[in-house]
Amino acid sequence: MGATAAKTVELARTAKGEGFGSFFVPQIFGADALTSLAVVAHEVPGIDLGTFVVPTYRQHPMMMAQQALTVNAIADGRLRLGIGLSHQVVVEGMWGLSYEKPLRHMREYLAILMPLLNGEPANAVGEVLTGRGELQITAPKPEVLIAALGPNMLGLAGREADGTATWMVGPETLRSHIVPTISAAAHGAGKPAPKVAVGLPVCVTDDAAATEAVAAEDFAMYGHLPSYRAMLDREGVSGPENVAIIGSAQQVTDRVGGIFDAGGTTFVANEFGTPDQRAATRELLTSLLS
Repeated sequence: MGATAAKTVELARTAKGEGFGSFFVPQIFGADALTSLAVVAHEVPGIDLGTFVVPTYRQHPMMMAQQALTVNAIADGRLRLGIGLSHQVVVEGMWGLSYEKPLRHMREYLAILMPLLNGEPANAVGEVLTGRGELQITAPKPEVLIAALGPNMLGLAGREADGTATWMVGPETLRSHIVPTISAAAHGAGKPAPKVAVGLPVCVTDDAAATEAVAAEDFAMYGHLPSYRAMLDREGVSGPENVAIIGSAQQVTDRVGGIFDAGGTTFVANEFGTPDQRAATRELLTSLLS
């Protein structure tokens, strides 16, 4: 999202006024998500705030914990910290870091991050990450969601975190793979049922075919990134346009309902299309809150 801090505050204030329970900010190549949410937290009370999602490779877990706790102190405990690996093409191609053994990276990352978020010292020495020390920040522990798609990462998220955040995952894959895998891991660890935040593009339109063509172009890269490609293949569809929620108001209503029927606990809508389509989409989503 390339929005300024003022625009992000405006968007969050509008979402709160319309009755939405949460406001998520992506971390791609625009403004820093946690910094933006610190401003939003100060200016807009009464709505949960989340990152969707902050890459882990670019930031040591002690620094991630420090930033997240600072934001959550400002937010009075409203932060949902979504974190994820990003992708090999970004980590290696853009940042010049090794993407070797991503599951090991996340396991070692959480071994440092989670104690610190719980107000405890970190004392972990891994193969690639070391974290020793404690933070002097008084703040509630934020809910931690891990962007997890494969079975091993879902298992790690279920055992160590509070849930997962998915993108470009359809309802059948949620029902048959994401939800049962992470739920079994959480149950085995004696933890509560995990949160499953589901992000998808959404557009209310009277020309579904034309809008699917737009989605195919706008979201094309997600059909080529290996982790998303695997989920699209599991869903049995050819591209991101097939899991995007596109159609009439009734069709969108039914498909959003299908996300919750499949085990999603939060729906994170990415409205797209023309200004008129975005307005119609927002009107429909707002109506679903009542």
